[in-house]
Amino acid sequence: MVLYIVGLGLGDERDITVRGLECVKSCERVYLEYYTSILGIDSARLEAFYGRKVILADRNMVESEAEQIYQDAKEVNIAFLVVGDPLCATTHTDLILRARKLDVNVEMVHNTSVMGAAASCGLQLYQYGYTVSIPLFEGTWRPSSFYDRIKYNKEGKMHTLCLLDIKVKEPDYDSMLSGRLQYLPPRFMSINVAIDQLLEVERTRSEGVVGPESLAVGMARLGQPTQKIVFGTLKQLRSVDFGPPLHCLALCGEMHALEEEMLELFKVREEEVLDEKATVFILKQSRGKPLESDSDSDSETDDNS
Repeated sequence: MVLYIVGLGLGDERDITVRGLECVKSCERVYLEYYTSILGIDSARLEAFYGRKVILADRNMVESEAEQIYQDAKEVNIAFLVVGDPLCATTHTDLILRARKLDVNVEMVHNTSVMGAAASCGLQLYQYGYTVSIPLFEGTWRPSSFYDRIKYNKEGKMHTLCLLDIKVKEPDYDSMLSGRLQYLPPRFMSINVAIDQLLEVERTRSEGVVGPESLAVGMARLGQPTQKIVFGTLKQLRSVDFGPPLHCLALCGEMHALEEEMLELFKVREEEVLDEKATVFILKQSRGKPLESDSDSDSETDDNS
């Protein structure tokens, strides 16, 4: 018996590989990891396509209660589904190690991830340095460790891929005070907010790592039919409407002529530069229906951004 860790790709239910689908159909239980990333569809569509019930696995289940995912894989096949590729998040490596310590047979089924799809913009993958994650600032909590990695990459003339924060199944602490456990709607950082935060850290650190005229590429919904890619300065991208999540941002290092030629295909157009509002997307989801998103305007100093 096997614990299959299956990458789903970036698009919809059809992006799973043939091998991955065969593995899922052989499984007694199927879990969908639901906090490091999301697909642009509801889990009911996965269930209809796979012919299996899909159990949503939040952060608490994966990091604190993982035994319930893999402990039965000695007796029956279990599938653990991951958006993108299974090994792009360190959490999944930890799951593999814990399962193997119990002599559970683990097999990986790889798929497309944002780490590869980011090449869609024309920046060549072997020219990237560290990948960084940018967290949503909350009140006085404004971490900046990502800035040091971006600085390291810049000094090496390398590009930086910035993955943007998502917050899923966060407790509503106000409701907890009244004795009720409720969760806030999922939130997803937009490129606009990420730029605000980068420039805020630069103002604080003043080390010349990024600025309004720094060149970058904003990418939204990579691998989906509505994929959007725009190249320009941070100041320009700050005012582009990239639409619903998920978003990521590439900061340009030294560029080859071929990269520059590709980037021209995505150069920001005047009509794409809209206004000065930054957005955090609030996701609405109802079972059996596509995901919908509303944009929630926030300033860079808003405690709820």
